[in-house]
Parts: sequence; C-alpha cells; structure tokens
Amino acid sequence: MLSILGVIAPIFALIALGYLAVRRGLYPADGVKALIAFVNNFATPCLLFYSIGTSDFRAAFNIGIIGPFYFGAFVCFALGILLARRVFRNRPGEAVSVGFSSTFSNTVLVGLPIMSRAYGEEALPVTLSIIGLHGAILLTLGMVTMELTRRDAQPLWPTLVLAMRRVVSNPLIWGILGGIALSLSGQELAEPVAAFFRMLGQAVVPAALFGIGGALNEFKLSDNWKQALVASLIKLIIHPAIAYVLMIWVFHVPMDIARYGILLSAMPSGINIYVFATFYDRGVSVAANTILIATVLSALTISGWLFILSL
Repeated sequence: MLSILGVIAPIFALIALGYLAVRRGLYPADGVKALIAFVNNFATPCLLFYSIGTSDFRAAFNIGIIGPFYFGAFVCFALGILLARRVFRNRPGEAVSVGFSSTFSNTVLVGLPIMSRAYGEEALPVTLSIIGLHGAILLTLGMVTMELTRRDAQPLWPTLVLAMRRVVSNPLIWGILGGIALSLSGQELAEPVAAFFRMLGQAVVPAALFGIGGALNEFKLSDNWKQALVASLIKLIIHPAIAYVLMIWVFHVPMDIARYGILLSAMPSGINIYVFATFYDRGVSVAANTILIATVLSALTISGWLFILSL
C-alpha cells in the first residue's frame, strides 16, 4: 500500500499545488488556459511523435487492449444517457451530454503522468496507441449522437464534416501520425532533433498536472452534483471494470500488459466534456461538476485499481 501511495502522492501533490497557486493568486488564472494549450498543442504532440516513432508501434497496437477499452467507453456512454433520461428525467440533449461526461477520459493531462509514474516508459507505446484513437472515436460518437438527438430532420453530413475537421485539426493527431510514419519508415532522428522532442516531451507531466489543478478553480459544485457523482462513478469504476473483465477473462491478455489499458480507463473525466457541453449548451453544470468530483475521487479509485492490478 505504501508503494501505491508513493506512486500517486506526487501526482496529486502537483495537482493540489496548481489548485492552491491559482486559488491564492500566486499564479494567474488566465495563465492556466495558456499552460494547458502548451501541453496539448506542443509538449504532448512532441511526446507522442517521439515515443511512437522510436517504438515498435505495430506491436503496441493490441486489439485485446484497445477493443475492451473502447467497448467499455461505449457502454458507459449508453449507461450515462439511460440513467440521465430514466432516473434524472433529463431532456434528450442533456442526457447525451451526461453520457459524454461518463465516457471521455482525461488521458493526456492526468493519464500520461500517472501511467508514466506507475509503470515507466515501457507503458507508453500501449498507452499512446489508445490515446491516438481517443478523441477521434469518442468525440465523433458524442457529436453524432447529439446531432441525431436534436437535428430536427436536418442532414447529418455537416455534423460528420465538423467532427472530422475537429479531429484532423488536433495537434495530438499530427504527433501521432508523424510518429507512426517515423516508426514504419525505420529511420532514426538525428541526435539534436531527438533531444528537441525529448525535452519538450519531458514538460508534459509537471505542466499538465499543475494546469489541471489550476483549472479546477473554474468549477464549483451546483444543484446537479448528484448527476455528476453518478457520471463520475461510471467513469472511475464501471469503465475500468468492463475493461478488466474483457481483457483478463475474455481475451486473456497478460496482466503485465493489460494493466496499461485498465488503468488508463480508470482516469477521471477530461476537460473536453466541458467543451462539448458548452458547445451544445446542454448539461454544462453536470459536466463542470463531473470534472471536479471525478478528479478528486480519482485519488482514491486510482489507488484502488493500482492495488487490484498489483495482485
């Protein structure tokens, strides 16, 4: 148990530092968005490019891990919508937003630092193979479902085009595609070039954790906290539980590899659920509360999953 605390303590200490720094005025609140933009648009794409490009990407692309991860995400999306409609009596569009809050993981700002801290660099190829598909699959799923729910007989094609534009314009995708191309080419980067990408990639962990901590100051608990708590529990417990059952009991993936996909599925909901909710103006308060509640609760649930995965 002490070893588990040793893994997560520095992670959540950095998140707490970011939160307190902004809360006490030691770091400007306006700087948080810029810091997160640096992580998403520069540091993480460089990490993705270098890590994928210098690894055997084809070996890391394991359908026995990727399949259960996304199947679990689809189930959580449907479950979130169902509970929002039947239990909380939300309107269809709001229910879709709640479902999206139940399924979209914070794979970059929280996931990458925790995976690196828990399992080291050997976890990165499998982790990045999941992250590479994450936004493309789940953002498209959420947008298409929302448009089908509220399109009022309008054509679906513009929505698909918009979803593809958002995916293609994402710098994370550029880093992934560049890394895949480098890996398949078999070429090696010149040492100064490799050093450039390594140095930027090393900035991901501290900057991401400090940034997500600072961003938590934006979100306050509201009357919809019960829905947010349900969405958080779906994300933190149901999703990794489905991934665990399928990877270990159905596909018989060795635990020393399956644990990467299981732990990544246990990450809290990401900031993109708030972006999604505000874009459609549906379930905004639930999304904001889910980010806050899921991030705080994940300190406990991630510890639990680390313990289970170490047995």
